[in-house]
Amino acid sequence: MTKIQLDPHSEMLMEEYYQQLPLMKQLKEVVDQKLKESIQQSGIETMGIEARIKAENSLAGKLRRKGMKYATLNDITDILGVRIITFYNEDVDKIASIAESTFEVDWKNSIDKRNAHQFDSFGYNSLHYICRLKDETCDQLGQPQFKKIWFELQMRTALQHVWSVIQHDIGYKSAIETPLEYHRNLSRLAGLLELADNEFSRVRTGITNYRRRIQSLVREGQFEEVLLDADSWHSYMEKRPFDELTERIAAFNQAEIYPMPNEKYLTALKLMGMKTLGDVERMLANDAELAYQLSLSQLGATDLDIISSTLALQNLCIVHIIRNGGGKADLRKFMEKIYGVGINNDALIEDAITIVNKLLESMDA
Repeated sequence: MTKIQLDPHSEMLMEEYYQQLPLMKQLKEVVDQKLKESIQQSGIETMGIEARIKAENSLAGKLRRKGMKYATLNDITDILGVRIITFYNEDVDKIASIAESTFEVDWKNSIDKRNAHQFDSFGYNSLHYICRLKDETCDQLGQPQFKKIWFELQMRTALQHVWSVIQHDIGYKSAIETPLEYHRNLSRLAGLLELADNEFSRVRTGITNYRRRIQSLVREGQFEEVLLDADSWHSYMEKRPFDELTERIAAFNQAEIYPMPNEKYLTALKLMGMKTLGDVERMLANDAELAYQLSLSQLGATDLDIISSTLALQNLCIVHIIRNGGGKADLRKFMEKIYGVGINNDALIEDAITIVNKLLESMDA
């Protein structure tokens, strides 16, 4: 690698760089660890956290261009650089808040490039803080030398980062250095990416608000207003609506209840024509007694001392299908949704039809 020729002042700064390099590496590890721990505790998902120390040639190039600007090496605030890449715009601000509580921020030299309003500025949008460790942190670490070293913290979204990398890769600088045709195309792409960035955040916020509304409606028991979907089913199951019936069935043989997943029942209930949680509640209210009697008939000839936590829900669905005119084919579709195609459920189906019809006859008598 060709050595860059520097003036005496810049050479002196390079000597400081070589002397401080071991300290810089220690600081890099400390900053990286603190950020990762704080972000993990916050629950924010990131695409990545990258920390790097400016390479010798990169620093030399910077000093050749503007070395006289810096009195000492500590005046160069980006020798240690950290970049945090988030998935959503709003998470950039959350990360910034973490940084503000973790480090000391030099507000005068920090910059929010997201406030730029140039139509082609998307690729440069990011939040840049100039930071250093707090004095108490340095004292706790027994490293008072860290107090003098500033570092640059960049925070941006994944799409902003991708666009920045692409710009760098193709050597794009500005409209002055790029033919107008390509500049226009790049500007259109930047606009699309910025729109996508904003839309991802908008959709995420919308889904979050929807889930909160569903949880509120379920808590209040307003089931008729809640469409049957994965979110509403999860919130509904948190109320444990089938536990009472399950425990009543288990008491017959003093059986233990073995927990089983219930996610497949969501698809089965939709197959049965249910559209809201209100439909599920009506099935529970109308068919619970028959489902209980069906379960007792199934368990009566056995000495089972353990039952599935989904037995009550399974038999509720079976009773509901039969009471609403469903036959073997409908029951088979239901069972295949729960247990998979190829499982031989014919004996269970035959028995269930016979038992439920007898129970219905006795109710009508």
